[in-house]
Amino acid sequence: MQQPIGVGIVGYGRAGRWFHAQLIAREPRFKIAAVATRSEERQKQAQSDYPGVAVYSTLEQMLANREVQLVVIATPHDTHAELAVKAAEAGRHVVVDKVMCLTVSEADRMIRAARENKVLLSVFHNRRWDGDFLTIRKVVEAGLLGRLRVAEVGIWGYGPSRGWRAERSKMGGLLFDWGAHLVDQALLLQGELPVCLKASSQFDRPEIDVETFARCELTFSDGALYLIEVCKIARIGKPHWFLVGEKGALVKYGVDPQEPLLLSGKFGEAKDPPEAYARISTELDGIEVEMRLETVPGDWLSFYRNIADALTEGAELAVKPEEIRRVVAVLEGSAKSAAEGRVVQLQSDGTYD
Repeated sequence: MQQPIGVGIVGYGRAGRWFHAQLIAREPRFKIAAVATRSEERQKQAQSDYPGVAVYSTLEQMLANREVQLVVIATPHDTHAELAVKAAEAGRHVVVDKVMCLTVSEADRMIRAARENKVLLSVFHNRRWDGDFLTIRKVVEAGLLGRLRVAEVGIWGYGPSRGWRAERSKMGGLLFDWGAHLVDQALLLQGELPVCLKASSQFDRPEIDVETFARCELTFSDGALYLIEVCKIARIGKPHWFLVGEKGALVKYGVDPQEPLLLSGKFGEAKDPPEAYARISTELDGIEVEMRLETVPGDWLSFYRNIADALTEGAELAVKPEEIRRVVAVLEGSAKSAAEGRVVQLQSDGTYD
């Protein structure tokens, strides 16, 4: 039997400990071999969580451990590019937490380093396997709504950003966090980059420089409009999804329930309650119908299962860095649009005017 692939996790906060480590530990072809964090408290926590794990203060120290073959980067957004390039140049495969990085130029450096050193590079876009998105994609691909004309998706909640996510220079802004997933899902559904975008933002917490509300409207080549919103001052929310097609419409409340299960340490099959099922009004064979669709079960384990397949069997990556470069292009363009108060035109290579 082949020895498990040694994984080193850089950063052991919320993302490193509660998301990546738990999912990696459930994939038998991986072994958590090392953790790098400057926090002595988190080093002790890692050793308690995974007895025998090696702990280090820096990535550079961890790279001296030859057991580490795959490096997972779960650190603040502004460090992703530098750390990913270092790991790739050391001949290690790399998974980067979302967002991939803050600029297209950084994404290009990361992709180039992976290619030149012949290592795998992927980005943790686990929400491609959210149950709500799997359901939406199935509905759209089945043609139940017809050609999409208007799509609205958002995350609404109340509470200030905390830690490094309250520092714009480190995290990029609200759209670079939850918004990165929503942009990725938009591009998957539309199958292309938007031709232009318009973004706006509000700053209502003077003690931090991260938005309290961010909005981005994407316009695609067929005229379809896709509105993405992330809000941190809403005590009452809106539907997570609202889609209008030429043939029908869909509304869906609630986000995927896998995250609270991970955070509670009780990860397992996560099911939407019936009241959260998507509601569709459409036309079938000339008859107007309304229906509720049971949510497709989400499966975040699919991400690391695919990484293991790629490393052991040569399988195609489910999340390719070139795809996520497009997400970064939209996010970078959105930041420019909001700052300058204008529409930004996007080119096919991800550059903007």
